[in-house]
Amino acid sequence: MKRIGVLTSGGDSPGMNAAIRAVVRKGIYHDLEVYGIYNGYAGLISGNIKKLELGSVGDIIHRGGTMLHSARCLEFKTPEGQQKGIEQLKKYGIEGLVVIGGDGSFQGAKKLSEQGYPTIGVPGTIDNDIPGTDFTIGFDTALNTIIDAIDKIRDTATSHERTYIIEVMGRDAGDLALWAGLADGAETILIPEEEHKMEQVVQKLQRGHERGKKHSIIIVAEGCGSGVDVAKEIETLTGFETRVTVLGHIQRGGSPTAFDRVLASRLGAQAVELLLQGKAGRTVGIENNKLVDYDITEVLSRKHSIDRDMYRLSQELSI
Repeated sequence: MKRIGVLTSGGDSPGMNAAIRAVVRKGIYHDLEVYGIYNGYAGLISGNIKKLELGSVGDIIHRGGTMLHSARCLEFKTPEGQQKGIEQLKKYGIEGLVVIGGDGSFQGAKKLSEQGYPTIGVPGTIDNDIPGTDFTIGFDTALNTIIDAIDKIRDTATSHERTYIIEVMGRDAGDLALWAGLADGAETILIPEEEHKMEQVVQKLQRGHERGKKHSIIIVAEGCGSGVDVAKEIETLTGFETRVTVLGHIQRGGSPTAFDRVLASRLGAQAVELLLQGKAGRTVGIENNKLVDYDITEVLSRKHSIDRDMYRLSQELSI
């Protein structure tokens, strides 16, 4: 193997640049030519591909986002789109590919591997919802962004004696909400993996109010519905004054934490190592601080699950 490519796909996450840097420098260290594919699978189809040198990835390890940019590409889900991408890989003589992204990105990597192109998936998503790894690139940074915001909101919640609803990302996965809620002592955490009843949420608020509690923080993962709707329902049932903060895309940005930089560097380098070993159709991950890799089909067939012990703990500590 003499030439490999790297692309980022789907939603950006802090630490993607560190992973790109690791792929490029690990590859060059082993005398490989490394090509950057810009704008994800859309760029692969259009041939937006450039050779990367050591200097191409200088001064990016601390930057959020992705220097290769990202895009969602419906065309690549079709056999015709995949064939266009394969033709571009042949044109540039790229013999192996590293794909950094989430579930949708891995689906594309799986298709390429099935058609004979060695591809390795690197989990990069703030949702932490990829099986086969304890943590995904970007989760820790997004989590700390949320915690910083909640700390500030709690200050004003205390001053004005209000109930604050904070909506965080997590359409299908509640890891961000759960970890942030536990770390910041939220009174209630609503996540898509666990059914909730508004009556129970209200009862907890009322118990706190009866013992003299003047403010409350409720974390809502977006997959559970709108924070605004939750706030309206609470006001209707309790009469408590509520305020809503939707953190939105601020959760995706920012300089990656040390944890995410190290994680991304390890996973990116391991992806290149697997290609050098002749492996294909794999995903890399970290479990118990050890690097692991799994068949990409197996990973995509598994369903992400939250740590239910942690969820129970959050309930016990927020009585």
